[in-house]
Amino acid sequence: MGRTAGIVIALIALAVIGLSSIYIVDERQKALVLQFGQVKAVREEPGLGFKLPLIQNVVYYDDRILSLDTQSLEVTPLDDRRLVVDAFARYRIADVVQFRLAVGAGGDDAILAAQSRLEPVLNAATREVLGSVRSDEVLSVERAALMSRIREVASNQTENLGIDIVDVRLKRTDLPPENLAATFNRMRAEREREAEDERARGREAATRIVAQAERTSVEIVSEAQRDAEIIRGEADAARNRIFAEAFGRDQEFFEFYRSLTAYERALGGSNTSLVITPDSEFFEYLKSDTGRTPAAE
Repeated sequence: MGRTAGIVIALIALAVIGLSSIYIVDERQKALVLQFGQVKAVREEPGLGFKLPLIQNVVYYDDRILSLDTQSLEVTPLDDRRLVVDAFARYRIADVVQFRLAVGAGGDDAILAAQSRLEPVLNAATREVLGSVRSDEVLSVERAALMSRIREVASNQTENLGIDIVDVRLKRTDLPPENLAATFNRMRAEREREAEDERARGREAATRIVAQAERTSVEIVSEAQRDAEIIRGEADAARNRIFAEAFGRDQEFFEFYRSLTAYERALGGSNTSLVITPDSEFFEYLKSDTGRTPAAE
């Protein structure tokens, strides 16, 4: 009975030792095999691994892309307009040995220690990059290029942490609350000044156009009046010439025509009255078909 108990205890001890010599690495993890605090093996591939029982231990690190949200910080671009910036970074543990040497811990404690060292680096890189440009560039399409520069600067400063910064993004870029009213007032004043400049240029252009139109109108009217006077003079000359030619050809017919024209003008209308003597020469063509009153015998 005693021998059987000893065998059972030995088997249990062997099982414990066997199990303690086996470790499993998840696909989301990296592992370090340590012996008295010294790194003896690095396991980055998922699967089953072996270690010396009771002497060596395994420390696991997250192999996924991790996130870090920084606290809001104020930056001052080149135009001295302060901005409140919120940023976040995506990073992963690239060199697990260097990472352990830098943070000196494992598990969640290692992540917290790494983030406490990464956040100041990220803030300093953000201030350095955004402080080298104007605020309007931060708020323009150049934003993506600026975020890439922040990532590069921060990556150069975190090589000793064994961390690879995958991406850096600016979540919010606003003015400080105490500067918003002053900035809005300045923007409003600038827009009003620009609007007034546009209105002034419009009034100047309108005055110039009206003056040009009036000048053109006067020129057109003057030219039309000149042409009309020329045409009227030419017409009068032509009429006088025709009358002269008619008078030269047949004086009697010309006098008859002139009398008919005088009758038409004098007797026109519905209430025309003439006060003349019956023997007036005005009606001599109405008294005789020859146009002349017979001489008295």
